[in-house]
Amino acid sequence: MIAASEKFVDLGVPRRIWAVAAIHGDCDRLMSLHDHLASRFAVGDRLIYLGNYLGVGARDNTAVVDELLAFRAALLAKPGMETTDIVHIRGPAEESWQRLLRLQFAPVPAQTLEKHLEAGVEAYLRLYGISLSDTKAISRADSVTITRWTNQLRVTQRLAPGHEPLMNGMRRAAVTRPAEPGAQRLLFVPAGFDAARSLEDQGDALWFTDLPFRVPEHSQPLYCRVIRGLDVTRGGVDTEGTAVTLDGGCGRGGPLVCGCFDALGSLLEIVAVGGQSAVESLPYDSERNQTPRYEPRPVSDYWTGQFAASA
Repeated sequence: MIAASEKFVDLGVPRRIWAVAAIHGDCDRLMSLHDHLASRFAVGDRLIYLGNYLGVGARDNTAVVDELLAFRAALLAKPGMETTDIVHIRGPAEESWQRLLRLQFAPVPAQTLEKHLEAGVEAYLRLYGISLSDTKAISRADSVTITRWTNQLRVTQRLAPGHEPLMNGMRRAAVTRPAEPGAQRLLFVPAGFDAARSLEDQGDALWFTDLPFRVPEHSQPLYCRVIRGLDVTRGGVDTEGTAVTLDGGCGRGGPLVCGCFDALGSLLEIVAVGGQSAVESLPYDSERNQTPRYEPRPVSDYWTGQFAASA
């Protein structure tokens, strides 16, 4: 059994789980997905975002954070909703950002920075207006200089409304409880999973690993499915077997994908937002969306009438 901690989220036994793959800064598709979920999400459901929210080349990463915060507020405004019903997982980019804030403790800061840049941390530098060239120069400085710089990064994040609570609330993974006696759990991870280790011993395997994403049958008796939101090899959506990948390539020309699962691990629905922000199923339309700049919406815009009790 997973012990209560700040590392992992206990999802309980939900009615359904809506799992959103890596967004990579595509706010238009995220908005369209939220519009769709607003009419489908019901009390007893869980909504889990699987990380990598921002994109290095995204038009407006601030808009993505605003959209995540606004939709969370919209859901929590409805009767029967709990704060634990909405979960944000740290993807490789978010984990890299957290580690960048502690760069002064890295054995070789310049090498550590390069690793984090490969994982997408530049999107967070851009979010807060931090120069990449200045960051590289700082990583070669002494520990005192790096410490002053990371402290400034923390202040910058704190001054952005809602950003620090969102980042501090992100967890490594999320797991359900058995839905019935003898049943297995569902495990939601950002990018990887080492089937030879327990969840508590995964370490960097959740974010940074060269291992194939595979869960051999009977190798993990605890989990009926392990679901991830990012595939760095860009292999596409894979819903067969125990290891499930939901990454459709959003922010890189592909659709934003959301999988809906029941508490026993059955995949009930795949929602994909493709070209022109059209909500569709496979096959996907990979045409890039060219809609106007995002403007934050009030909470009331997400909802009309009573909160959906069922789909």
